Amino acid sequence: MSKKSSNAKTPSPCIDVCKFRRAGHCIGCSMTKAQKSLFKSLEKAKHKAAFVDMLQAQQATMGNYSHWAPEYARKCLEKGVKPAFKEVRKAG
Repeated sequence: MSKKSSNAKTPSPCIDVCKFRRAGHCIGCSMTKAQKSLFKSLEKAKHKAAFVDMLQAQQATMGNYSHWAPEYARKCLEKGVKPAFKEVRKAG
């Protein structure tokens, strides 16, 4: 059960920019206000991970979100949680 509890600590994909200037999407993370609320309601780690995957697909479609992954990875690591996405960096 401790694994579930540590996965449940997955932080919000929000990276504290919170400026909704792209047709209602945040310029920092690409979430809408409704998506931010939805993420807060998710309880299972697999649902949070799926949400982050969806968000990355959304960012890829919208473009100009390359800054998000390293910032979110930093936020996760500060909270002692493994980042909830597959690829943290494309080049090393």
